[in-house]
Amino acid sequence: MNIKQALEEIGIGKTKADVYLAALEIGSGTAEEIGKQAGIPRTTAHEILQQLLPKGLLSVTQEGRRNTYTAESPKALQRILHEQERRLLEVLPELLSLHKTSSSRPRVRFYEGSDGIRTVFEDTLKSKTETLSAILSIQDIDKIAGAKWFTNYTKRRIESGRRLNVIRSNETEVGDKYPSSTSENREVHYAQSGMVFNLSVYLYDNKAAFFGTTKEPYAILIESEDLHQTLFNLFEVLWQVTRVKKAI
Repeated sequence: MNIKQALEEIGIGKTKADVYLAALEIGSGTAEEIGKQAGIPRTTAHEILQQLLPKGLLSVTQEGRRNTYTAESPKALQRILHEQERRLLEVLPELLSLHKTSSSRPRVRFYEGSDGIRTVFEDTLKSKTETLSAILSIQDIDKIAGAKWFTNYTKRRIESGRRLNVIRSNETEVGDKYPSSTSENREVHYAQSGMVFNLSVYLYDNKAAFFGTTKEPYAILIESEDLHQTLFNLFEVLWQVTRVKKAI
């Protein structure tokens, strides 16, 4: 990193950095002399010098109508950084308050393709919720995420101790995969014939995860307490009216 870049990153803009460095190089000089060293017009140099004076990077002496500017020690930059930190600490409580308020707004994330769908499934394994509630199309998820990958995901869910209450459609099943099983922490309910769920949904924590189909391979993860609670209530209604298959 060069000196100019470093100055820019601590809030000393490019032209200001040029003027300050020019003043350091010549020690003391008029606006015209410093401007010439920096490669900018005298009027521009004079304007920038006036902006640097309050920062303590320069001092000025006046002899008649002639102003001579002298560069202060670069250690003044450290003082500027400390002052910036002090000002930040003053407003930090208010910033944190704003962040807390904004965190109550729904957070929506969109993911595309197989990798995106896998990413959201992985998020379910980080849940604080011990029981995941889901509407699942095995047919679509096997094709998009990959049957082998989903089998491995299921194994890890079981090992994590998380239960799965899931509603599925006979029309979107793949053989007898993933039946109700006490040992695999899974209870499966089936919707009545003709009620097809292509879109898969997982509910956990304060999140609602939506998984697309083979025609539309995507995942949407929405973090919203109100949305989660509403969808969970709807899930519970479906759970009560769907058929139970005996666990193996």
